[in-house]
Amino acid sequence: MSMSAELLGVESMAADVVVPLHDHPLPRVLEMPAAVDIYDTTLRDGSQQEGLSLTVDDKLRVAEQLDHLGVAYIEGGWPGANPKDEEFFARAPNELHLVTSTLVAFGSTRRPGAKADTDETLRQLLDAGTSAVCIVAKAWDYHVTQALRTDLDEAVRMAADSVEYLHRAGLRVFLDAEHFFDGYRANPEFSLAVLRAAEEAGAEALVLCDTNGGTLPHEVERVLAEVIPATTAGIGVHFHNDGGCGVANTLAAVRLGATQVQGCINGYGERTGNADLCAAVPNLALKMGVRTIPDERLERLTPVAHHIAELVNIAPDPKQPYVGASAFAHKAGLHTSAIARAPDAYEHVPPDTVGNGTRFVVSELSGRSTLALKATELGLDMDAPALTDVLQRLKHLEHQGYHFEVADGSLELLMRDAGGWSQPFFTLESFRVSVEQRDQGEITTEATVKIHVDGERVIRTAEGNGPVHALDAAIREAIGSKYPALTDLHLTDYKVRVLDTDKGTAAVTRVLLDTTDGDRTWSTIGVSANIIEASWQALSDSIVYGLLHSGPTHVVGDQGQDT
Repeated sequence: MSMSAELLGVESMAADVVVPLHDHPLPRVLEMPAAVDIYDTTLRDGSQQEGLSLTVDDKLRVAEQLDHLGVAYIEGGWPGANPKDEEFFARAPNELHLVTSTLVAFGSTRRPGAKADTDETLRQLLDAGTSAVCIVAKAWDYHVTQALRTDLDEAVRMAADSVEYLHRAGLRVFLDAEHFFDGYRANPEFSLAVLRAAEEAGAEALVLCDTNGGTLPHEVERVLAEVIPATTAGIGVHFHNDGGCGVANTLAAVRLGATQVQGCINGYGERTGNADLCAAVPNLALKMGVRTIPDERLERLTPVAHHIAELVNIAPDPKQPYVGASAFAHKAGLHTSAIARAPDAYEHVPPDTVGNGTRFVVSELSGRSTLALKATELGLDMDAPALTDVLQRLKHLEHQGYHFEVADGSLELLMRDAGGWSQPFFTLESFRVSVEQRDQGEITTEATVKIHVDGERVIRTAEGNGPVHALDAAIREAIGSKYPALTDLHLTDYKVRVLDTDKGTAAVTRVLLDTTDGDRTWSTIGVSANIIEASWQALSDSIVYGLLHSGPTHVVGDQGQDT
């Protein structure tokens, strides 16, 4: 379909003419901004990730964390699209007390052939009660003709009418140009016409979306080199990560002048996710000198990323740049020795600038220097004989199937034990687990533990939905009254690996448990041919470690150090 020259602002062109992107050097008018606005869309776009489901309470807590981090905008959802988002916007004014962030409601332009002042979607945006809104408009002619089934002139009017209506109502309006990069590649005149119409109607920012996520950085540079000089409103970008370039595309866009960066904490989002703000923010701030969130809040990035991961019930990716548990972890002996002398030798930024920290990963390949660094990291004063003892134990245990580099909790307990410390919380006398299948097919599991705690022999029995759950319940029954901090400890993951599969059901198994107290997360390990015994080892270590770090408890080891 052709478009009128008046709407396009250019001479009329034949419908089948496709204008290629121009291969010219970057114009001098383009320059990197001193600061950008960080726009988080975790509560809408991020929640479309497979397996991620947020309650209204979850959304409110995530928003609090985003405000704590200091993002400029929090996209709360699409009011009117579902009861959950309706409730969120209804509760937000009374339950969200944002200090640094502005809450944004998301919606779409009016429908084809409708009027803006009677359109239900636009009315819902007004009723949401936010000071800013973001509306999506089709910027690819293919979607207009195939999905909306209308003509290009009407698509441009839809964007203009909707922005004007919301702007006249006193709202700040951002236009989300959906499929912009695909659309600009196919029909740049139409895509630019949508932007210009929204700009003239009062849009504060024009957000260029790579909705399919397949655009590459050099293509981003070519497009923005043409679009930015052709517009006067602020330019935002919204990249998906289908080609693995979400963050790289974001940086390329800012380098050319984009001033609003949209993305999600931890890279959440549909398919392969959105641009990860946990990487984009520090890259911009620390590597490119662009202000993003308040400088003093950058160190909150790792704790906020992990807190939100807990809220959405998705285990953090240890290899995630900047905020992952392995982001500054070092295993090779040469690396650890060099870091002891010059930390910047193998760390591209100081870990504490993003709230993370250096970790020295210990395995049977480690030398005494690596163990000494690990002891220093843990605050342990270990002499040479103790380090030698740990090294010998590590080699022996890892030969059996233990894997301490993924079990930081068990490793710390092992090192403390070699230093002369013994845990004071409880002593196991015995445990028993029984599984019973009844007439109706019902299966019950019961565990009994005999434990000595604070000089007293305690016997407790508890039921669970499996052996590990029953053991966990029984030990909590036995020692919970003595250690109230136990109520804060929660198992978050349980993994079993068969180590010698050729032995079938007689194989040795490795159990890994992840536990959290709400602030920190740790892993513990157990190895045995008996899966329940392996589980008990990991479970016991997880509880001891949690109690050890629960707060005011101080334990003095045989060497006299305060632990």
